[in-house]
Amino acid sequence: MRTLEKIKKANDIRNLRPEEYEDLAGQIREFLIEHVSRTGGHLASNLGVVELTMALHLFLDFPKDKLIWDVGHQCYVHKILTGRADGFDMLRKYGGMSGFPKRRESNTDLFDSGHSSNSISEACGLIRARELNGGKEKIVAVIGDGALTGGLAYEGLNNAGQLKSNLILVLNDNKMSISENVGGMASYLGKIRTSTQYEGLKDNVTNTLEKIPLMGERLVRQIRRSKASLKQLMIPGMFFEEMNITYVGPIDGHNIQQMYEAFLAAARKNGTVLVHVITKKGKGYDCAEHDPGQFHGVDAFDVETGKRLNEKRGDTYTDIFAAAMNELAVKYRNLVAITAAMPDGTGLSEFKTKYPRRFFDVGIAEEHAVSFAAGLAAGGFHPIFAVYSTFLQRAYDQILHDVCLNNFPVTFAIDRAGIVGNDGETHQGIFDISYLTHIPGLVVMAPKNATELKEMLEFCITHPSPTAIRYPRGAASQTLIEFQTPIKCGECEWIAKAGKILLLAVGSMVETANKVRGLLEMEGITAALVNVRFLSPLDETMIAAALSYKIVVTLEENVARGGFGEEIAGKLLGREFAGKFLSVALPNQFIEHGSQEELKRAYGLDADSIIARLREFGMPGI
Repeated sequence: MRTLEKIKKANDIRNLRPEEYEDLAGQIREFLIEHVSRTGGHLASNLGVVELTMALHLFLDFPKDKLIWDVGHQCYVHKILTGRADGFDMLRKYGGMSGFPKRRESNTDLFDSGHSSNSISEACGLIRARELNGGKEKIVAVIGDGALTGGLAYEGLNNAGQLKSNLILVLNDNKMSISENVGGMASYLGKIRTSTQYEGLKDNVTNTLEKIPLMGERLVRQIRRSKASLKQLMIPGMFFEEMNITYVGPIDGHNIQQMYEAFLAAARKNGTVLVHVITKKGKGYDCAEHDPGQFHGVDAFDVETGKRLNEKRGDTYTDIFAAAMNELAVKYRNLVAITAAMPDGTGLSEFKTKYPRRFFDVGIAEEHAVSFAAGLAAGGFHPIFAVYSTFLQRAYDQILHDVCLNNFPVTFAIDRAGIVGNDGETHQGIFDISYLTHIPGLVVMAPKNATELKEMLEFCITHPSPTAIRYPRGAASQTLIEFQTPIKCGECEWIAKAGKILLLAVGSMVETANKVRGLLEMEGITAALVNVRFLSPLDETMIAAALSYKIVVTLEENVARGGFGEEIAGKLLGREFAGKFLSVALPNQFIEHGSQEELKRAYGLDADSIIARLREFGMPGI
């Protein structure tokens, strides 16, 4: 029997002999490469934590003991070791196993997670709960060096330093978040990785002094009594020590025995202990080791070559944004770009190369990115913060208070707005219309196609107040180019006016609405179509015109609550609209993982489902 086949449930690894650990690690890596190459997923990060996860599972007794994964995309090995290997055939597929920790999957998954920097705060809460309950379970939080750039991590560390009972923080240091880490903490950890000066100095001084007749031993004792002063100057990890957190490391994150012994020692101490382990992202697979950023999150790929199996069909909205940024930077010298650790994912890598002085990567720190943008705007520049919709949620107060209250010309380029797909609940960008459109002074737009995205971006750069553009994941629509009327603030675009049914579509749903219109025409029913363009401010002439239609349908990739449809419904009701109203939007719930097409079908956002809903309306001729 292969070693991996002996793992059927949590804690089975503790029944293995130490000489089997290396085989298990190798088999886990083979398993991950084989399965992720078929399903896609987060590969490099999981290859890097194989031995670390094994050491944690040898140390902890599940489910009594508690393990928290910061972000959570590196939990694949944990899932294997808790008996979920069979689920990897359906990893990240609709109805299958999630690529992130999921409470409903296992009692060893403590939190549903997908954003970073929250694990330390959650662990502090668990410690206080343990103290109140009089429990004795071990509590461990694993946080990456990239996540330490997030402000929430420092809020957690500040609290963790006050704890009197044991908490173990494992710092998984692979020098990466998604792209290479940046900033002061990255530099600090880099120094720790290479620092041998304190231990070497301590040994040399001790050996030399002990040789001095009569006084030597007394001097050594005196130095030991004042070693805090020496530590202050030389010891690695003093940043954590000053926060009353015991620092241990750095330790080889691929040496199971060393890590296991470090965890045992850490568990004997009252208070918080940080165990610093050094891992290699992508370890064991040459393609991922060579390009860990590319293999952070991958589609299906060929194992031999590392090349993706499904060729990209046309430029994505991210590609269109990237090209537009490079072009506009020549024309507008005040244009600067900001990313939160995602130059590749948001399309800013080429901008970074071409305009290094006008590019800023602030690390995984979305709140800081927004306030930083406000500072740049106050200094006379026009910052464009490119960010995924799901991650912009973290910076709501900074958007409202630091940018919009001050009316600074900052642009939020909101990528992956709407249904994202296989990453699931934590990554769906389905709330941004709801949390942005009620902010005074913030202009919120959504393009119907690639051309419109470019034109909206230039509009933003010349607009004197805060702006936001939301655009979806995937191939950029190239349809309806012939209706490309100039962008004017607060004005929609009428694609067709005739008919008794009016379709008001937002961004990605314009193409879907046009398909609905075509299907209706095949049944002899004419429908009008509006490309909404501006979610805030709304086009009041559009709303006035809508009153003359028998049926008004709104279409958006956002939850219904607080969305575009709810806003239009309120406007129509206030004007005593006599017709029927239908809102096509997502339900007010978290949307699970699956392909974009599957999820749109499941939640009624595809053309056929919309036609079916119109029929249910009981309208004549449908």
